[in-house]
Amino acid sequence: MPKIAFMGAGSTVFARNVLGDCMCTPALCHSEIILYDIDPKRLEESEIILSAINKNTNEGRAVIKTCLGVENRREALRGADFVVNAIQVGLYDPCTITDFEIPKKYGLRQTIGDTLGIGGIMRALRTIPVLQDFAEDMEAVCPNALFLNYTNPMAMLTGYLQRYTNIQTVGLCHSVQVCSKHLLENLGMEDRLEGRRETIAGINHMAWLLELYDRDGNDLYPEIKKRAAEKNRTEKHSDMVRYEYIRRLGYYCTESSEHNAEYNPWFIKADRPELVEKYNIPLDEYPRRCISQIEGWEKEKNNILNDGKVTHSRTGEYASYIMEAVVTNAPYKIGGNVLNEGLISNLPGDACVEVPCLIDNMGIHPCKVGRLPVQLAAMNMTNINSQLMTIEAAVTRKREAIYQAALLDPHTAAQLSVDEIVAMCDELIDAHGDYMKDYR
Repeated sequence: MPKIAFMGAGSTVFARNVLGDCMCTPALCHSEIILYDIDPKRLEESEIILSAINKNTNEGRAVIKTCLGVENRREALRGADFVVNAIQVGLYDPCTITDFEIPKKYGLRQTIGDTLGIGGIMRALRTIPVLQDFAEDMEAVCPNALFLNYTNPMAMLTGYLQRYTNIQTVGLCHSVQVCSKHLLENLGMEDRLEGRRETIAGINHMAWLLELYDRDGNDLYPEIKKRAAEKNRTEKHSDMVRYEYIRRLGYYCTESSEHNAEYNPWFIKADRPELVEKYNIPLDEYPRRCISQIEGWEKEKNNILNDGKVTHSRTGEYASYIMEAVVTNAPYKIGGNVLNEGLISNLPGDACVEVPCLIDNMGIHPCKVGRLPVQLAAMNMTNINSQLMTIEAAVTRKREAIYQAALLDPHTAAQLSVDEIVAMCDELIDAHGDYMKDYR
């Protein structure tokens, strides 16, 4: 039976979705599932909930075990066929709070701060040393396992693993799966959903919807452009930044407007608050979500634990479908994050790109896309520059490389001077304490 190790099982809702999906999949329902975390309370909660799903949905066929603490991590991984990564190093409190509050002192505002910008850089620098330890353990006890990374910043973490370890890794993000569906629904084009054909490629959170056709082969972009421009002109809504992308760049991209507002120098400016209002940008959105999720989880947890009747239906999350394709050799297509190596010919070979991939019992097979339209490749490069520099900082442990990563970030550079960026980085490094001890 397959062995699945879930790293960061204290992410209970996400663990429930991914592992609940596995229990709903015939090829995986007898799996040995190892829940690993360093938080005993959250680990116990996850075990209770997943055991209930196993009993209520899977007739108890899966074998669920827990492993707590760094000292037991290698045993959690031993013999695994699949390793799912959902860790958050430093958590909301204190690290996410720090990543938002210190930049604010310098006049730098963020919306999400988990993928790019100074928040994404710091999150990557905290996380990569932990992933290095994971990789060393995996090379020792499960060298052939497939590592499914869900943790952000996706391109930095996945790119590091693919360039500097021997672990077979693919990065997975929800935004590819729902990109065209949400776009068509929000533009009143639901009748074009069934049978649609699409091509998506670029980088994580900024992969481009390059082509979209209906079932009869009609190009949907002319109508999309017309409706998106009209909607931005006549109403306030939550996707105004990406509709402006359609207007100015000609294409829609995968991740939300609150994310993309901070991936460029155009929308969030300390001296232009009217732009934040015009494009309906939710500053400090991620901290608000964290607070809401923490409060919501306490209520949900109590409801689940009180009656023990939780069940599960398979979601559209990629993980179980990937594992199923590997186990059964029935090919499955995903949008995956992989090392470029010529897949997108006008982006660097060592960039981590998001492209169509086929999965079978030999693993991940990325598909060559060719050249992106020049303006889209240029947009991606503004993000890739900072991503590659952050990986360089993590590998070399050079503080100067952290400065350079921040200097190359388009939003940070648009707001702050060189001296301000360096001072902000120094303050963040000090504030993060032991998480950044190697950079002192």
